[in-house]
Amino acid sequence: MTSQPILLTNVRLPNGEEADIRIGVGQFTEIGKGLVPQSGEDLMDGGGDLVLPGFVDGHMHLDKTLTGTPWMSHRAGPTRKSRIDTERNMRSDLAPVEERASNLVRLCIGHGTSAIRTHVDIDPSIGLKHVEALLQVRKNFADAVDMQLVAFPQSGVQSHAGMTDYLSAAIDAGVDLVGGIDPIAIDDDLDGQLDTLFAIAEKKNVGIDIHVHDPGENGLREIAGVTDRAKAHGMAKRVTISHGFSLGAAEEGKLLKLADQMAEAGVSLATHGGGASPLPPIKILREHGVEVFAGNDDVRDTWSPLGEGDMLERATMIAWRSGYRTDDDLLIALDCTTAAGKRVLGLPDAGITVGAPADLVTVKAEVAAEAVARHPQRKLVFKKGRIVARDEVYDE
Repeated sequence: MTSQPILLTNVRLPNGEEADIRIGVGQFTEIGKGLVPQSGEDLMDGGGDLVLPGFVDGHMHLDKTLTGTPWMSHRAGPTRKSRIDTERNMRSDLAPVEERASNLVRLCIGHGTSAIRTHVDIDPSIGLKHVEALLQVRKNFADAVDMQLVAFPQSGVQSHAGMTDYLSAAIDAGVDLVGGIDPIAIDDDLDGQLDTLFAIAEKKNVGIDIHVHDPGENGLREIAGVTDRAKAHGMAKRVTISHGFSLGAAEEGKLLKLADQMAEAGVSLATHGGGASPLPPIKILREHGVEVFAGNDDVRDTWSPLGEGDMLERATMIAWRSGYRTDDDLLIALDCTTAAGKRVLGLPDAGITVGAPADLVTVKAEVAAEAVARHPQRKLVFKKGRIVARDEVYDE
């Protein structure tokens, strides 16, 4: 979809500098002060608002959400197994995946999200039904948000016959990455699950994004196993560990060793800043060269009743949990929800500069650090130079 050339005047860049921004052919074409409107250009007054780059939700489960459906009290117990079993038992009673996922995508776009990496469930009971639904959702919203899909074998890989074929078929259908989950806790087979995932990734020439919830030594063993294979297979910048809670409770020596190994292998970490688990030390990991980015994870589903799909609010949460107070630290949290996610997803991360894609969000704030601290309402959201939401409402 083409976009009308726009001159957005009277705005602030992330550093607080006043500017006008010219947008044309889906990208920023000129940034400066006192720009003069050109023929055929829409003139918009930004009202002194701050502009931020579009947000990236690097870890989500669109097919699980209950967004847009009547309120449902949380039914699962506190264990991972209970959540998996409860969700599996409820699937047939829920509204169609495409409907629920679309509701959440609209909400995310309204909050300024311009790119999403979502995991999509695959197991013998549903086959590729959820994959098919999310492929359609991705197609429907292609003009408003970039979307990557991860084939997610939530119930295990080695413990279910035929999962290798299902995962391979998902990639053939258009899914972008192969996923996994807690090889020790779920499959009781660290080497078996990882060998299977990396074999599929190598054969299909795709990346890997694996959930590692396991705490303690098991979690650290899983992270080390993923990292060793990423290096051996030459998959730098194509492997992500999601969550990695064990890093948040690791003894310093083990943490630093793993951080160096992850950086050397080019393995990234996705975090959602969840309050019930240890938070990986973002600054330490980044200082050692690990790309750390963020996502909302579960948004109002059978795993958790919380969430609105708001990545700026997520940046605030990450900053709060990390004890960030200075402007520089608050900008680390913002980077996890913007540029870092773009780098991992392979999207241009030039921010608000001439030639960069015109993915833009406006908020009432003086500088970017204030936006993280307050996460004010999103007023305008642009995708590829076109307005896709106003006042946090998706523009149909």
